[in-house]
Amino acid sequence: MSSQDALNLLRTQSLTTVVQNELEQRIIDGILQPGMPLREASIANELGISRGPVREAFRMLEERGLVQFEKNCGVRVRELALEQARQIYQIRVPLEALIAELVTLSLTDSGRERLGAIIEAMDAAVQQHDISGYTELNFRFHDLLAQLTGNEALYETYRRLVVQLKLVRSHSFRQLPHNLEVSLDEHRSIVQAISNGDAQQAAALLSGHASVSLSRVQQAISEAV
Repeated sequence: MSSQDALNLLRTQSLTTVVQNELEQRIIDGILQPGMPLREASIANELGISRGPVREAFRMLEERGLVQFEKNCGVRVRELALEQARQIYQIRVPLEALIAELVTLSLTDSGRERLGAIIEAMDAAVQQHDISGYTELNFRFHDLLAQLTGNEALYETYRRLVVQLKLVRSHSFRQLPHNLEVSLDEHRSIVQAISNGDAQQAAALLSGHASVSLSRVQQAISEAV
């Protein structure tokens, strides 16, 4: 992001939020790799801003589990251990099943259209082999499903749970790019089951998709070693 882009975003967002979103996107895109140090001064100079908002953005990212402060070493992009990812997925799998059931029972025409629009965008990203774009759309798809449950407590729980997966999720697509097409087909099947009103099938597909996602992450990491 150029300094001018950052200034334009200030019309609708706080400077700290702009910096946070920019750094988070760089983590998703793989520009900022796990373990990479983040230099407060260099980021501030790049964006043409003072160091204060960068420092606050670091703290917000730490709260989201994406960076960590190390004594005498500064700030680094967090490295999510495979065991930590497994623990997150242990909770995510049954939660996804519940999300699918609730959405299927309460889906509106507007919700169906929003899901369809994301699927179309994901398809375009696959055709363009846009891994970064697809990864972001993947998170948006699952976030929207949780939102469409209408259960605010569930939605907030889900968002806190999966945010750390941004550290590893795009890794599987970069190491194993053929997973893009497979993932897209899975998302289409999930939306079809929900649209058909088949809560049991939707729950099975969505929880199964979450289980397979962990397998992809494990495979990608093992092949990268």
